[in-house]
Amino acid sequence: MVIDNFSVGSLENLPKDKNLRVEKANICNRKKIFNLIRNSDYVFHLAVQCVRKSINDPFLVHRVNAEGTLNVLEASRKNKVKRFVYVSSSEVYGTGEKIPMDEGCPLKPMTVYGASKLAGENYTLAYWRTYGYPSVVVRPFNTYGYNSHFNGMYGEVIPRFLVRALNNKTLQIFGSGKQTRDFTFVDDTVRGIYLAAKKGKNGKIYNIARGEEVSVNDIAKAVLGGVDTASKTDHLEERPGDVLRHFADIKKAERELGFKPRVDMDNGIKMYIKWFTNKYSDPKSLLKKYEEKNW
Repeated sequence: MVIDNFSVGSLENLPKDKNLRVEKANICNRKKIFNLIRNSDYVFHLAVQCVRKSINDPFLVHRVNAEGTLNVLEASRKNKVKRFVYVSSSEVYGTGEKIPMDEGCPLKPMTVYGASKLAGENYTLAYWRTYGYPSVVVRPFNTYGYNSHFNGMYGEVIPRFLVRALNNKTLQIFGSGKQTRDFTFVDDTVRGIYLAAKKGKNGKIYNIARGEEVSVNDIAKAVLGGVDTASKTDHLEERPGDVLRHFADIKKAERELGFKPRVDMDNGIKMYIKWFTNKYSDPKSLLKKYEEKNW
């Protein structure tokens, strides 16, 4: 079963399967979430309001990411769900002070989004310590790939670059572009989350990432090299709340979960471009969505 309020996601992204139940609901609705979670074996909690939303509407982001997580946790515990998997974010670290960043790295989130995700982590771990409720936390780093958002404040850097490159527009980079991320192909992220549910130790936290540091400038070059375009790059002012450096240490996930990322950056970009250009035959039609306010 998938529970979503579809404020960001789309039914089109879900497989057409008669065995898949889809329910439209808000995780802040405690009673409805409690009833929907009944008879579930696992709960994978990914519902979230994004980092850019937190710049302009911090109270909404707190309510969904922190209070909403508490609602889902309590519903899971009372319904005796076998295991709760909290999907957190690398944003809880802020700018990495220790490189590569292991799970014990200092946590200094830059935004209300990061802080609210950290609150969700602490609720999850507290449920294990207080009630002995089986719970595990995963911290995915920057996931990219199929169905990534490119429009508005939810737009992510790789799909946004691609939309502009396909339209021969300049690729807009906030700040110097020297800031780094640990970009992880979506197939690897999904497998890591699944392995945490099956093999992770209760009350533990796992980084799920490629384990490779890549600058935003290098991502722009990779996208430009993958399409036939006259596009170049352009640097804009820095955005508030941007972290400067992310690079994951994934040894714990490798050791305890058997997690090994399979898709490197070059192949991941190629696979994504191929998927994107097959899905969207008219890239000009995407520009209007892209040009909506993106933070």
